[in-house]
Amino acid sequence: REVLGDESGVTGVRLETKGEVRDIPLDGFFLAIGRHPNAEWLGGQLPTDANGYIITDGVKTSVPGVFVAGDVRNTDFRQAVTAASDGCRAALEAEKYYKNEIQ
Repeated sequence: REVLGDESGVTGVRLETKGEVRDIPLDGFFLAIGRHPNAEWLGGQLPTDANGYIITDGVKTSVPGVFVAGDVRNTDFRQAVTAASDGCRAALEAEKYYKNEIQ
């Protein structure tokens, strides 16, 4: 429900579960946005699995020349460093793809 704090920073979090509200003291807080892939804007143009993640072979999709990176690709690693790595990987795959298409 709420992150608690004062002028010194985070002091805790207020959670509500099944109607019960409780405060948990904390020194810091990391907010995860969940495991929703947020790929609806693609309008179904790429195949997804039952949870809405784009189906890939690494960072390659089933559509030639279309690559994905980050949290729309289902992996067990939900961290910013993984998303950044995927972005680099997708960029390199795209470069290789388009270089081969031009030649």
